[in-house]
Amino acid sequence: MIVTLTPNPSLDRTIELAGPLGRGDVQRAVDAHQEPGGKGVNICRALTASGIESLAILPGDATDPVLVALTAQGIPHLGLPINATLRSNIAITEPDGTTTKVNEPGPALSAEQQAALIELVLEKADGARWLVLAGSLPPGVPDSFYADLTLALRARFGSAAPKVAIDSSGAPLAAAISAGPDLLKPNADELAELTGIADPESLEADPHLAARAAHTLITAGVGAVLATLGSQGALLVTAAGYWLATRPPIAAVSTVGAGDSSLAGFLLRDLAGASAPDCLRQAVAHGAAAASLPGSTVPAVSQTDPSAVTVTAYATHPKEDDQ
Repeated sequence: MIVTLTPNPSLDRTIELAGPLGRGDVQRAVDAHQEPGGKGVNICRALTASGIESLAILPGDATDPVLVALTAQGIPHLGLPINATLRSNIAITEPDGTTTKVNEPGPALSAEQQAALIELVLEKADGARWLVLAGSLPPGVPDSFYADLTLALRARFGSAAPKVAIDSSGAPLAAAISAGPDLLKPNADELAELTGIADPESLEADPHLAARAAHTLITAGVGAVLATLGSQGALLVTAAGYWLATRPPIAAVSTVGAGDSSLAGFLLRDLAGASAPDCLRQAVAHGAAAASLPGSTVPAVSQTDPSAVTVTAYATHPKEDDQ
């Protein structure tokens, strides 16, 4: 069982254009898609599509369009009523896969609602293999929310606590490092911001430099780092070394939710007892499959091609003077 928490869920609308986005122009869409979203929600959608038992926890009333859509799609979920409408996000995709996003801030959560959400997560995480804390935080929620929840989880369950994976950005992601999560999933932008080692373009162009950046997070107490590097593939970095996974280029349709699908692919293989490189292989296969689908559509494992992914192992970490 995998439990996810999405504190700031959304109704994600993706608009596909026939040509490049023109700022200030009137443009006609060739297609549009609408899905319940937010990182943890997307992960559960991908896991459910592959027959993996999961539960999406999120704030929201049963009548909110996000929860109504989850119910209609048969996605196991549990909402905490907040008497407020969840946000809507818009993604605009161009034919070459370039995606422009406009995300609303979401409804504020009071201190009482935050406490209730934490208690709900702790209750449902009992017996789970993984707890995934994912996405941005809504207004009113402190940057330490994910770190605080991780510590509360381990205080309650001790050695029986589920593993914790965190996929966020900015200050909440930086604050989460202090709690020593089992897995962190940054992209190149987030890895650059977290570590200050080079810019995102340099990290994508040089995976070994990205591995060195990710290793600084390992030395800070993170168990493992799954770093997605766009078309360059992904890295899995641990204290023992790192693995680099690449695959031939694909024709990207939409990158919305590709990172979430990557994490779902990693987790479903870990749940099956697969090795670290095999988990990484499936992560890249899932991410590539998601990018080839329209809107925020997530793939089932049957729609992925892990055989197309090459994984190379490195037993040691690149040293600074090797760069």
